[in-house]
Amino acid sequence: MIVIESAGITDRGKKRQANEDALFLEDTLGLYVVADGMGGHLAGEVASKLVVETISNYIKSCKEAEVDENPIYCDEILSKEANRLLSGIHLSNKVVHEAARGNNSYRGMGSTVAAVYFTDGTFIAANVGDSPIYLIRDGHVKLLSVPHTVLAEQAALNPENAEKLGMEFRHVLTRAMGTEESVRADLYEILCFKDDILVISSDGLSDKASPEEIKQLVDGNGSDAACRRLVDLANDRGGDDNITAIVLKVKMVKNTSMKFKRLAAMAKRIFFRITNKIRIG
Repeated sequence: MIVIESAGITDRGKKRQANEDALFLEDTLGLYVVADGMGGHLAGEVASKLVVETISNYIKSCKEAEVDENPIYCDEILSKEANRLLSGIHLSNKVVHEAARGNNSYRGMGSTVAAVYFTDGTFIAANVGDSPIYLIRDGHVKLLSVPHTVLAEQAALNPENAEKLGMEFRHVLTRAMGTEESVRADLYEILCFKDDILVISSDGLSDKASPEEIKQLVDGNGSDAACRRLVDLANDRGGDDNITAIVLKVKMVKNTSMKFKRLAAMAKRIFFRITNKIRIG
């Protein structure tokens, strides 16, 4: 059992006329989602709303049924919950794609997604696009999500060429929800510990605050106050984009099995040196 203190906030910012971000958080489900929409007039707002609604409704239906019948995504090396989250992402991609094809005013719309889903002793972090997920543990902050942008992917392949591209490519997405018939998400499943903190945000925050600044604001405040301070910081620095933040503080992790305790102790020691990353294709 994991006990979470959670809070979330979304803000239009100072420059945009509409808010194309959407968020979902529900402690009883252990599910937390941020989506940052893109497209023409209102289309981004539609896309992000469809993403969070489809994923959350899918996870709810699976939990109520207590069994995942005919999962959309199934990989034997992943946990049931990881497959469940990926199935929700694949389904929401399909929903957004079909909505865009069926309405001329929605053509070309899409969204990012960044989601965290808790199990009895772990959490799963999955993303498509560039909305970040940060883990703060033992005084360190780590980016769990994988940015799917031209600049980030070029930097991974050839850092020298990435420098020549320029910062205008940092938000040119190489993957997004709904722009294609299928989508690939990146995913981690990690053992959870008391006092872990997770921050999920849109790039309206991450463009204005470094990971270390985010850690400092979150460390000394409750989840509600931390969310407000993060949004205020982004607005104080221009508020050029919509700003969304979810802050999750792990208050208790209860698992009494000796096997779990041994795995947890080992995982915590090595986490910031070697992280077990599963890339989903």
